[in-house]
Amino acid sequence: QVLLVESGGGLVQAGHSLRLSCAVSGRTFSSFAMGWFRQSPGKEREFVAAIDGGGDNTNYGDSVSGRFTISRDNAKNMVYLQMNNLKPEDTAVYLCAADPVYALGSYEYDYWGPGTQVTVSS
Repeated sequence: QVLLVESGGGLVQAGHSLRLSCAVSGRTFSSFAMGWFRQSPGKEREFVAAIDGGGDNTNYGDSVSGRFTISRDNAKNMVYLQMNNLKPEDTAVYLCAADPVYALGSYEYDYWGPGTQVTVSS
């Protein structure tokens, strides 16, 4: 069983930064690829970023590339999403996901956290 819990969401002004964290249970954390996704009311779940088990490979969604950075600390079973220069359109529930296979599609991830709300005011 793999359990994920996100934290770090909140209300910020446009142009500011937030750092999201995701704590993952389990002794085999380094064998899991990790992803961040986001979802807004009435919209499909959107890919934000992914990182492989060793932290060597990363991918980003087009709308966040250059502003967001995904990282992980395998010693602490943590994955992070540093979000800079936030925009109102970044407002969403951000979800952390894990899967043994590195992937970019939300349907490919087996384990999910409950999400954390990020609201960016203009």
